[in-house]
Amino acid sequence: MPQTISIRDGSAPVPVLHARDWEGPNDPENPRNFTLKRRTFSTISIIFLAFVSTFGASVYSAGIQGVIEEYGVSEELAILPLSLYTLGLALGPLIGAPLCETLFRDKIGRKSVTLVTTPLFAVFTLGSGFSPNITSLNICRFFAGLFAAPAVSNASATIIDYTAGRYRAITMAFYYSIPQLGAVVGPLVGGFAVNGRGWRWTQWTILFFAVAAYVPLIFTRETYKKIILQRRAKKFNVEGPPHDNLPPLDFVRHFLRTQLIRPLHMLVTEPIVTLVCTYSGFLFGLLYLFIVASPWVYEHYYAFGITGQSLSFLGLVGGTALAPIPLVIIDHYIYQPRLKRFRHQHPSGEPFGSEHRLYGAMIASFFQPAALLGFAWTARPTIHWMVPIMFQCLAMTASIMVYAPVNLFMMDTYGSLYGASAAGAGMMSRYAFSACFPLFALQLYRTLGVGWATSVLAFCSLGMAPIPFLFYRCGKRLRGKTKYETSD
Repeated sequence: MPQTISIRDGSAPVPVLHARDWEGPNDPENPRNFTLKRRTFSTISIIFLAFVSTFGASVYSAGIQGVIEEYGVSEELAILPLSLYTLGLALGPLIGAPLCETLFRDKIGRKSVTLVTTPLFAVFTLGSGFSPNITSLNICRFFAGLFAAPAVSNASATIIDYTAGRYRAITMAFYYSIPQLGAVVGPLVGGFAVNGRGWRWTQWTILFFAVAAYVPLIFTRETYKKIILQRRAKKFNVEGPPHDNLPPLDFVRHFLRTQLIRPLHMLVTEPIVTLVCTYSGFLFGLLYLFIVASPWVYEHYYAFGITGQSLSFLGLVGGTALAPIPLVIIDHYIYQPRLKRFRHQHPSGEPFGSEHRLYGAMIASFFQPAALLGFAWTARPTIHWMVPIMFQCLAMTASIMVYAPVNLFMMDTYGSLYGASAAGAGMMSRYAFSACFPLFALQLYRTLGVGWATSVLAFCSLGMAPIPFLFYRCGKRLRGKTKYETSD
């Protein structure tokens, strides 16, 4: 039996608290039982910091021409700081997820990791702004992305800690949209910063946003279950959650061999993680390809200046901002009624499979390549520029309608225990794609033109469109073959 603590207030006893597990569904220390005000404030704070992390990646794109002129480097070298930042975002989860789940689980949690890494992100961003040459800029941008990553990778698991399954789709719809919104708002804001002050102001702008996001985070509470229970046990001097007491050398070896590479291991051995990461990685890479290629399209085909190129991102911004609406509607009118009907038919508490999260992805997976083809063949001087912008808007909405449900399916599958590592694997793949795609974006579009270049991307997307249907049909079978603990 788990050890318990009887807490008394003067004369009357209050509910008994477990030191090794939650005391039932109403345990006040369970993050899902925090007040609505606290949960809302904390969720917004976490999502805003994730927004800043991805904003920091893309805002630099507006300053590429300025870097070329100041440092006298090639276009490829000037794009490299954008790719290296996203490469840092890809590698960052190798730090964040194991730290909060295993290495210092008795001392720090998700919040502590973010509180430590975010100032380091700001320091290297400051270094980027003061860089005297392209080499120092590349180094600083890489480490800025590396230390920005835990804010994104731990955010999804933190939101899961806060949110009961019934409301998870709504919360995660906004979470998965907001970081992408940061990526498409970056070039819009960066364009005006560069036009008025020069490319270095793209980095100063990141710092302003980072400070605004960091201060509210200080007032949030820890959500990781193990550390909450460990603190409770320490407070009352009783046995807490079980953990391994390894000698220092064995612990380091265990960390390096198992915990540090867990996201990578999940990525290559878990079919669910592999397919989700490949699909969502392509969608993210496509977004960062547009960040570099979209200004060229509107300059080349419509003779847009710097301001017009920045404003052309309004289509991508609008598509990202609108994406949560259909996701919330699908959850309310399709998922929740089916869940209610399932509960009525299975009163014994049989789990409702996580593949039911995939309705939005199944609706949008074939619509997304169709929208890409629409953009491909309407971006030409004889057709008004609003038409391709609208197709970009629709493509972005469809992308998030695929991206959010498949990632929520993965998070529901692995639950809170391995959720941060699964999210870390997702970040590794997403930002690895995002680091590669900008490097060939302009060459692809200049060689093939907007029509065939975007069509190639649409055909790749079409090839992955059946993945949500595969999960829906075979989800239970795939969960049964996993090497990690799963949760419905």
